[in-house]
Amino acid sequence: MGLDSRDYYRPSSGFSFFPPMIKNLLIINVAVFFIQMIFESLSFGGVPGTYVLNHYFALNPLEGIDSNFQIWQLLTYQFMHGDFMHIFFNMLMLWMFGMEIENLMGSQKFLIFYILSGLGAGFLQLVGTPLLSDSAGFTIGASGAVYGVMIAFAMFFPDRYIMFYFLIPVKAKYLISFFIILEFISVREASFVAHLAHIGGALTGFIFIMFDRRKSINVGRLFNSFKKPRGYSNNSFRQPFQRKPANKVDVEEAKFYDLNAKPTEEEVNQEEIDKILDKISQSGYQGLSDREKRILFEASKKK
Repeated sequence: MGLDSRDYYRPSSGFSFFPPMIKNLLIINVAVFFIQMIFESLSFGGVPGTYVLNHYFALNPLEGIDSNFQIWQLLTYQFMHGDFMHIFFNMLMLWMFGMEIENLMGSQKFLIFYILSGLGAGFLQLVGTPLLSDSAGFTIGASGAVYGVMIAFAMFFPDRYIMFYFLIPVKAKYLISFFIILEFISVREASFVAHLAHIGGALTGFIFIMFDRRKSINVGRLFNSFKKPRGYSNNSFRQPFQRKPANKVDVEEAKFYDLNAKPTEEEVNQEEIDKILDKISQSGYQGLSDREKRILFEASKKK
């Protein structure tokens, strides 16, 4: 059983084959790739443009004659690629596995998850390469972050079949586990593939999913806590928040905390459902209250 085997409802109208964050990541990666292509035909003081880009924005090793490691490279290297096939397969895997993960997590949480996986991939590549090899070069590509997305897919949908080489159906848990084992076996091989980055991305993705499963990270609430200062109401400026008298009970709040009460006809309406779907896209299904989950459940029975 996967993490999606818990009591979980995803409305069909809230599912997208091109969710917004996946779409934005695809656009950014393709745009950066076109910039790299332009720089291939340029030179700066006799120095090829490609070398200039790699020197400042690819992930440079910590040691070496030409090393120029900068902290921002842990982010920028994720959006650079070596050639067309490199970016094509990375973006294909990102869309294929990330589509459902973003629909499940919500766009904001998915972006944080994706970037953190890439950061973890870059970090392991930086610290692990000197231990395994005497020489190291630039590291570029989104594959470390993509491996984090693949791990998430295997954890949420372990029994989903994937067509290996578009011919052989294999369950996600077996196919992705095979890829990870292959990375461990190949980690000492001399090649242009950053095996340590793949392992680092997968490991970071796994840790994020397990932590989220225990603590239920609410990204929307985290962002909102920075937007609204505590102790102030929405309807006044510089006015302390007024607490309700202890001897008064709000009927609506009482209804909200009644976990066994079914939502009324007035609650199950399209406007309310749309608000809940918007909330799912921002913070994921886990960010819904019990009342909102019940409303979605009642709405699904009427379709």
